[in-house]
Amino acid sequence: MFRPSFQRLLSLSSGGGRSYIMQSVRGIQTPRKLEGKVALVTASSDGIGLAIARRLAQDGARVLVSSRKQQNVDKAVQELKREGLDVEGTVCHVGKDEDRVKLVNTAVQKFGGIDILVSNAAVNPFFGNMLDSTDEVWEKVRLVKLQYLPIRYCGESPLYILMRGGSIVIVSSVGGFMPFPALGPYSVSKTALLGLTKALVPELTPLNIRVNCLAPGLIRTKFSSALWKDESVLDQLKVKLGISRIGEPEECAGAVSFLCSPDASYVTGETIVVAGGGQSRL
Repeated sequence: MFRPSFQRLLSLSSGGGRSYIMQSVRGIQTPRKLEGKVALVTASSDGIGLAIARRLAQDGARVLVSSRKQQNVDKAVQELKREGLDVEGTVCHVGKDEDRVKLVNTAVQKFGGIDILVSNAAVNPFFGNMLDSTDEVWEKVRLVKLQYLPIRYCGESPLYILMRGGSIVIVSSVGGFMPFPALGPYSVSKTALLGLTKALVPELTPLNIRVNCLAPGLIRTKFSSALWKDESVLDQLKVKLGISRIGEPEECAGAVSFLCSPDASYVTGETIVVAGGGQSRL
């Protein structure tokens, strides 16, 4: 059964005796704004997910990294621990019920609870004309992008009860506003996540849980390589941007850290676009 540890309850009620540790950024002392928080980040062994996990940990959170393959989890955890960050890892395919249960159980067992959930898993099983896509393609997209909901029951306790007073960030894409070429099913799933963010607000606000969305643009990751490795396609995309270059994963991570922090305590139901000036209106 998912229950925060007694020590964690004390920490939540009294601050846990933690000092407000400072870190240096370019010589300026700034607070570790996520000190004492526990963050769970799905699909976080590479790309944007890894950058988010790193930034949350740098800002003081204890972070659970997850990915579909054990070797990828191990590599990411080792990399972050070498940087002195407080992270653990577990295998999780978010399209599988048993893996989602294991994911939440692991966070509770290792850290005593969950304060922050970043739902970052994505899949793109199809590249081409959307009218040529199959039912199997759409089912795969649906399972990974929409089944792992923050309100999903995991084992004996709903995740949203575990997270009372927490913050959820759903990672969508600027493709949810303006579909990427040849990525129709993927883009449609991202549009659905924009609506999911809005729909969750009235249900989670009474529980003091904020839910927001991140919509990255063209970011330099393996996942998006089909768009930026082809110079002709990349040149076409750059024309539509205000900042004529590819974004980096770290440029998304800062926005997520803000949304999970006290600085965003009056922000919920919003989508922050990190897309270099790309179109971001439906």
